Amino acid sequence: MVSEHISTQQVGPDALFSPLGWDLLALALYVALACIIVVSLLLAARFLGHRSRTPLKNLPYECGVEPTGPARPGYPVPFYLTAIFFVVFDVEVAFIASWAVAYDLLGWAGLAQIAFFIITLLVALIYLWRRGALDWGPQRR
Repeated sequence: MVSEHISTQQVGPDALFSPLGWDLLALALYVALACIIVVSLLLAARFLGHRSRTPLKNLPYECGVEPTGPARPGYPVPFYLTAIFFVVFDVEVAFIASWAVAYDLLGWAGLAQIAFFIITLLVALIYLWRRGALDWGPQRR
């Protein structure tokens, strides 16, 4: 049966391009054309554009007032910690939601795994709380 299938396959120039092959060829041509356009526009701007390099051009814009201090002040650490906490607990919500959808299929093993996951995150949250990572107020002495 396999030999019959092999012998009846079409061999020729159209055999190389199945319907999927034509789609991929069209996609490749589209990507190549987009890259050519982007590169040509960047090169045209580079060679045809006017460039003036002065110290005044490199200053940040501040409405005509002389700039003082760095242009990009740093953010306090609690903002970064809040962002990290958000990402960690957002991933937790995604795992718990996916577990809840497949609860019937997972059974007791799935319940034990999600319980271990939640307990691990709860221990980490308690550790961070004890270390003072969640305190935004003035430092206690």
